[in-house]
Amino acid sequence: MKLGVLFSGGKDSTYAALLAKRAGHELACFLTVDSENENSFMFHTPAIKLTKLQSKLADVPFLLRKTNGKKELELFDLEELIKDAIERYNIDGIVTGAVESVYQASRVQEICDKLEVQCFNPLWQKNQWELLDELIESGFDMRIVGVFAYPFDGKMIGRKIDKKFVEDIGKVHKRLRINPAGEGGEFESLVVNCPLFKKPLGVNDIKAVGAGNSWRGEVKLKNG
Repeated sequence: MKLGVLFSGGKDSTYAALLAKRAGHELACFLTVDSENENSFMFHTPAIKLTKLQSKLADVPFLLRKTNGKKELELFDLEELIKDAIERYNIDGIVTGAVESVYQASRVQEICDKLEVQCFNPLWQKNQWELLDELIESGFDMRIVGVFAYPFDGKMIGRKIDKKFVEDIGKVHKRLRINPAGEGGEFESLVVNCPLFKKPLGVNDIKAVGAGNSWRGEVKLKNG
């Protein structure tokens, strides 16, 4: 099938795309919603500007739509973006990286039903520890580009998600029961390299900006 991928540049949407490709589907396009609302209920926002470059590294056409990020109203912009993908690339379905968010998954499903295309959620209800292990074993180079919950602070920004990270997040999980893969919005990631990419995203530095337990990473690339 020809599929469009709802793509944020983070670990889950990128891994969902890889699984769809490995299942024999064609990745017809990546679809990104760029929200003005940093606290969007629907959309990942840290480092979202890099999705166009990531799409190029994956050799997949890229579609972007901006939204003001108002709750529920931002779904109209997502629907229009999917309509655009259907018209341009004749896609049969949409791939999401949803793992546990019923809010996100149900609303994408409603739009897909309305537009009469399939909705694929290859990570849905996947054990989060298994997900992290699979990502690492699959060769994903992932960095933290946003933290939004206690006890995280600016020191987390830029950190690589690797086995040591999983070990450390496990200790926090035992104390505070946070979602180990960030499914509660505790943190957001950026994929620097993975099997989908022709070469790594050239990250030179990730600067932490924020205060308290709310921080974002400003990513500086080697070529600019």
